[in-house]
Amino acid sequence: MHKYGAYWLVLFPLLALAISILVSYTMFIFLGNLKRTNNTFRLFWLTGGAFVFGVGMWTKHFVAILASGDPLFFTWSLPISLLFNIFFALMAFVMLTLQEAFRFRQFIGSLILAFGVGFMNYFSLLGQPIEQIAVDKGKVALSLLLLFTGTYAAIKMAELDGERYKWLASLTLGSSVLLVQWIGMQALSVEYSVYYNLDKLIQDVRYLVLILGIGALLILTSTWVTWYIDKRMNQMDERYRLLVENSIDTIAIFKQDKWAFVNAVGLRMFEANQPEELLNRPIYAFLRPSDHDAVRERLHNLIITGSNGPLEQQWYTLKGNVLHTEIVETMTTLDNEPAVQVIIRDISERKKNEELLINSEKLYVAGQLAAGIAHEIRNPLTSLKGFLQLIATGRRDSIYYEIMNSELDRIEGIVSELLMLAKPQVHDFSYYDARNMMRDTITLLEAQAILHNIVIESDFSRDVLWVYGVENQIKQVFINVIKNAIEAMVDGGTIRVAMFREEDLVVVRISDEGPGIGEDQLAKMGQPFYTTKEKGTGLGLMVSYKIVDNHEGQIFVNSKVGQGTTFEIRLPFRYPEVPVAARSG
Repeated sequence: MHKYGAYWLVLFPLLALAISILVSYTMFIFLGNLKRTNNTFRLFWLTGGAFVFGVGMWTKHFVAILASGDPLFFTWSLPISLLFNIFFALMAFVMLTLQEAFRFRQFIGSLILAFGVGFMNYFSLLGQPIEQIAVDKGKVALSLLLLFTGTYAAIKMAELDGERYKWLASLTLGSSVLLVQWIGMQALSVEYSVYYNLDKLIQDVRYLVLILGIGALLILTSTWVTWYIDKRMNQMDERYRLLVENSIDTIAIFKQDKWAFVNAVGLRMFEANQPEELLNRPIYAFLRPSDHDAVRERLHNLIITGSNGPLEQQWYTLKGNVLHTEIVETMTTLDNEPAVQVIIRDISERKKNEELLINSEKLYVAGQLAAGIAHEIRNPLTSLKGFLQLIATGRRDSIYYEIMNSELDRIEGIVSELLMLAKPQVHDFSYYDARNMMRDTITLLEAQAILHNIVIESDFSRDVLWVYGVENQIKQVFINVIKNAIEAMVDGGTIRVAMFREEDLVVVRISDEGPGIGEDQLAKMGQPFYTTKEKGTGLGLMVSYKIVDNHEGQIFVNSKVGQGTTFEIRLPFRYPEVPVAARSG
């Protein structure tokens, strides 16, 4: 090879060094992207990085041999050494990206990578047509030790922040690989069994030039592409960092149920002075014990759902203060391991405003209720006072006592209904067939309906309609609604009662043919002392709404002026868990 002159002897070593440095730099870019990318591109960075590193080191190997003047034969050992080098590079990349899985990941990763490079150097040489070989074991051991030391030092430097450390690591690894190959060639004294004539030299050089051209093209292209991608990802990382740091909400990452990252807003929200006060602490230390199981199950299910929220979550700060928050949870990765990214918004102020609004609304309703009570009770009290004055003057008549008793009954009725609204009496809940309760109600009101020229038609489900509640209270709801329908239908007509099951609900539909209710009146339905009846108090429907709500049900009203009104009462369907005395039919 020395016939190429001193020019080539200088060019080839420099070319081999440049290739080693470029390949090393490309590898460190791939490793950096592996640590911050998600699982979607992980396989691409792994295989791409291993392939580029293997091909690059293989090409460097050819150039270094060309610079040394030693013969090179294209045998089966060359592609085998390439494949093994790619394989060991892949294994080393996997090990180096397992941030917390192994304590000595850098040491083991460096050992695997160095073994792959050393295997390629010696195996490709030993695969040549050798007649006789002498090995200097000391130099071989020294070369391998230098290779491992340089690889380990380069990997440690590459993980430091800053572009200069990445280039310094590339220079260290590239120089170590080239130095190791040179010492390795000095450690082996080889006599070949094949005569290396000029014709074969020219043919081998042609092959070598082709391989060098393809290898150099791959390395340069990969270096440029990875540099561009790395630059773009750095820009994205910077934008994301600014977004996280300037967010008005807490942005945090949970890993293995511990705080792994939290932004500055989160530190202030949880009353921490330093990140260390939160990081690596269990998140359950900041949650109510009653929420632990629900949060644990919710985070576990993120693997399937991908994201949760927004939903309300109560936290405790480091100083023990209560935080009311809205939280959004999203599955992500951190250091190539599953993690949960959360966005936490403090809604404590909103909660206080809601409580103030609720209290204000309660005071408003209480004021309305007090005004209504005063109005409703004042009239019968005025009558009682007048009749007492008449009796005091000596005028006595039996009709006075009847009227006074009627007024006292009216006051008692109002007070009883108010007591039910304020504090419902404690009753034993049991299982009943809603059809039987409706039959009893119709029987009770049928005589009154006939007097008003009204027919009550019923259509009941054949299946038992089980409800869980207080029988008298549910009957009171049915009585109030049907009685209102009877009183509304001054010209007679038909009241239709339908009862059926709809999924997990018992539906009771009561329709009349009365004058109907306007939209403005419908909006006030259920308010205290609002009534369209001349002598009504408006408390009957309010009590009905309260009873149904206590039974975890709902009331819906649909009405059209001139056509009639439909009340739909929905109660939960509940199968009896214990034997019941209620009859079914």
